[in-house]
Amino acid sequence: MLPLKRREFIALLGGAAAAWPLAARAQQTTRAPTIGFLLPGGSRTTVVRGQLEAFRQALKEYGWVEGQNISVEYRFAEGKEDALAEIAAELVRLRLDVIVAEGTAAIRAAKTVTQTIPIVMATSTDPVGNGLVASLDRPGGNVTGPSLQTAELAGKRLQLLAEIVPGLGRAVVLSNPLNPSVAAVVEQTKATAQSLGVEIHVVEVPGPDQFESAFAAITKARAGALIVLPDPVLYGQHPRIVTFATASHLPVLFPEKEAVRAGGLIAYGPSIPGSFRRAARYVDKILRGAKPADLPVEQPTTFELTVNLQTARAIGVTIPTSILVGADEVIE
Repeated sequence: MLPLKRREFIALLGGAAAAWPLAARAQQTTRAPTIGFLLPGGSRTTVVRGQLEAFRQALKEYGWVEGQNISVEYRFAEGKEDALAEIAAELVRLRLDVIVAEGTAAIRAAKTVTQTIPIVMATSTDPVGNGLVASLDRPGGNVTGPSLQTAELAGKRLQLLAEIVPGLGRAVVLSNPLNPSVAAVVEQTKATAQSLGVEIHVVEVPGPDQFESAFAAITKARAGALIVLPDPVLYGQHPRIVTFATASHLPVLFPEKEAVRAGGLIAYGPSIPGSFRRAARYVDKILRGAKPADLPVEQPTTFELTVNLQTARAIGVTIPTSILVGADEVIE
């Protein structure tokens, strides 16, 4: 092969040098997208693991497989909602493509630290009233995702308990006072209670280490039934609540069926794993170029009624036929 002339060599070297930045940029643009998860609850709870698995399976159906063409950073507050702001700031520093946040407190924490990274709500209650989005049809900003319609369901849940417990005079509502959506749900419950002639006693539990005192307060209230409000921190504590309620022979209504499958008496509400699956669809759209501001907030169209007859027999409660006929799932 003939030797290259000096001018040709310099031209070739210059072309190669120019090609290196292009190759580097190509590698950068083809890096796997990264999702950040901001979760108020604990990392070891069965409920949280089920929710994340529902999300992963749905994402896989859209062509995204964790560890192959997408990366996921998980962060858990372990029930300490005052840590959410710091965790959200940590996620933002990771140059994420999307943040998935569960519950109003987590969504608000993420929204506070970034107005540019898309935020998908895994679960949310009254996102307009809580200032997370401008409207359901046109969210605006960088936040969108599914909603759970929690406040609207509060009355129906109390009505179900009143059918199960004839002559119900007092019910306890177990809530997390740090959840910004709690006030509206409690007010709706009290409004329905007044029409039914039921007294409502609210017991607050702001964290996992407060449950023993909460159980003592519930016992002291001498109520005929217990309503557990939807809350990411409370989700992971359902086994403890089920154990307490069964030992106390106390009828308890949960917001999702997973608690009933674990021994709770009755549940009514939209599917939480279903909400995580819907959140995966939002993530897919955003990763393919859609803007959060243009993706309407979806509200649930189906609500599940689940009853555990084993638990009913254990605590001495008779479930009316009208409820059993309308139930989506009856655990024998």
